[in-house]
This record gives sequence, C-alpha cells and structure tokens, in this order.
Amino acid sequence: MNIEYRENAPIDVDALTALYTDGGWTGYTDHPNKMARMLAGSLWHMSAWDDGQLVGIIRCVGDGCSILYIQDILVRESYQRRGIGLHLLKAALTRWRDIRQTVLITHDAPNTRAYYQAAGFQLVEETDGLCYVHYNLDR
Repeated sequence: MNIEYRENAPIDVDALTALYTDGGWTGYTDHPNKMARMLAGSLWHMSAWDDGQLVGIIRCVGDGCSILYIQDILVRESYQRRGIGLHLLKAALTRWRDIRQTVLITHDAPNTRAYYQAAGFQLVEETDGLCYVHYNLDR
C-alpha cells in the first residue's frame, strides 16, 4: 500500500460521493448539489489516494486564525486501521497548529472517544465549556 496525500487537490464529485457512500454518510450523499460545492467552501482539505482511488479525506472549515472546525474525517472501510485517518488528523493539526480552538463533533462510542482523546482532543465538558448545536437534519 502506497498512500499518496494531497492538499487542497481537486476531487471529482463522483469519487467524493463514493467515499462518503462507503462511510454511510447519507446526510451528504442525499444532496448531490451540496457534494459538488463542499470542497470549494472549505478552508482546507487533505485527501488520501491509493492507486488513483480516493480512500480518505479530512475537511476543515474556519477563519484560518482563531478557530478550526474539523467538519469531516473519514477513511474507506477497507482501508481503516492502517494509520490513514491519524495521518490526516495530524496533518491538519500541524498545518493549523497556531489556531487556538479546534472543534470536532462526532458520534459517541467508546472507540471514538479513545481515538480522539489519544490524538489530544478533550471532551468539551472537561474544559469547563459548553457546546451547543442546531441541526436542520432534513437539509
């Protein structure tokens, strides 16, 4: 396996959709018009490729100076547990190391908690902070 990592490289919408479909992220794939626009609206992204196939991505939004939001991080299921996701996450944290606040919202599962805590993230309740979110799940 020879993974190639690309910063802010163009990604064909069909390849992007296939990756998100593999992850079961129907909140994205159910809206093809948004799939076609989401990279252009991102602050930064890095993709992982194996022999021309998109196998992973991290996508960040923010202002580039005070806050970074890791909007998406996913790796094709057949490529998981090979260090690709950690490489993408470390690349983002290194690229944006001067940002004061990096935020990530994900599903709650014991392995998810362990993974992100090992990468240096804290639960917001451990920081004396609060986190609020407003979803429009039908959009």
